[in-house]
Amino acid sequence: MTKADIVTKISNKTGIERVAVQTAVEEFMKSVRKSLEDGENVYLRGFGSFVVKKRAQKTGRNISKNTTIIIPEHFIPSFKPAKSFVEKVKKNIK
Repeated sequence: MTKADIVTKISNKTGIERVAVQTAVEEFMKSVRKSLEDGENVYLRGFGSFVVKKRAQKTGRNISKNTTIIIPEHFIPSFKPAKSFVEKVKKNIK
């Protein structure tokens, strides 16, 4: 499912214009992105959490040059679904 599919589905179910729904979806995504960029987690009850995870420093290898490199610690965005969401997916996927 794409963003366009989501916009169409919401528009059809609610009767709100596609343009308004698309604007709302875009703003939602911008808000989540901005919160994560600022280090703030986003919690949506019954859906899940968008969280910032810290990755520790580690040693990696560049196999083409046969050298060892240090990968510094960094932060990545992550999504953790709510338990009820996971259960519904488990029961409905065949």
